Amino acid sequence: MQKLKIGTRGSKLALWQAKFVAEKLREKNFDVELVKIQTTGDKILDAPLSKIGGKGLFTKEIEVQMSAGKIDLAVHSLKDVPTELPAGFKIAAITKRAEPFDAFVSDKFSTLESLPKNSVVGTSSLRRAAQILKLRPDLQIKNLRGNVDTRLKKLSAGEFDAIILAQAGLERLGYSSRIKQILTEIIPAAGQGALAIEIREDDLQTFNAVKFLNDADTCTAIKVERDFLQTVGGSCQIPVGIFAEVEGEKISARAIISSTDGKNFVEDFKTDSVKNLADFGKNFAEILLERGGREILKQLEI
Repeated sequence: MQKLKIGTRGSKLALWQAKFVAEKLREKNFDVELVKIQTTGDKILDAPLSKIGGKGLFTKEIEVQMSAGKIDLAVHSLKDVPTELPAGFKIAAITKRAEPFDAFVSDKFSTLESLPKNSVVGTSSLRRAAQILKLRPDLQIKNLRGNVDTRLKKLSAGEFDAIILAQAGLERLGYSSRIKQILTEIIPAAGQGALAIEIREDDLQTFNAVKFLNDADTCTAIKVERDFLQTVGGSCQIPVGIFAEVEGEKISARAIISSTDGKNFVEDFKTDSVKNLADFGKNFAEILLERGGREILKQLEI
């Protein structure tokens, strides 16, 4: 029986994701072991992600362990994976996407619209913050870091009037009842709701073991989103949202590039044939960049 070691962060959500993949592999008669690895993003909890280095914060240490042969694969939230992986690694499979949207969570209020003026909303995401302020410029955004349980405790302690979290993460951890509103008007992060299985590029044995986990339609949509993000140059430092869907032979996507205060933004919707998948994300990004996105990104660099 082939043994597979899965590298994972130690949070409850990361462990849920790793266990989900482990169970799928065990159903195929693989012997699976989970290896917990602490990442830089887990260690630094007192600063916004945008200030401490972006997406690689949650993957670098795991890749070091994989490179050394101490683990065979890693399970990541795809939205945390940089669009360009370090040399020697590849995404071997992308699981069927769960719900991709953000959720409004509050102990006092039922919707984003019902929050009183100057209410404090917690999020660690510039993308979420910008789109919240676009809808409700009268609100205050406060940085919120930590795992899902920590964030919910801070809400219950009265530090925030509401917080914004990924719907998929809340549902995976059994917190569906905490969701007051699904924010479908807020465009998600590239890859949100999907899991990525990362392996060493030359590890054919592990690739053959995990490839059954790949969902074709999710993979197609994610290619559009990550191509868009790569063209824009997006990371945790830039308020960019992109969400694509596949329906039969059609791909549709909506995207936004915004200033951090939500006052300046370009937003659009695009649809095309799956036959034009190769250039869809890149072309869509270039449309938004030409319509003002490039100027917004220049202002963010100041």
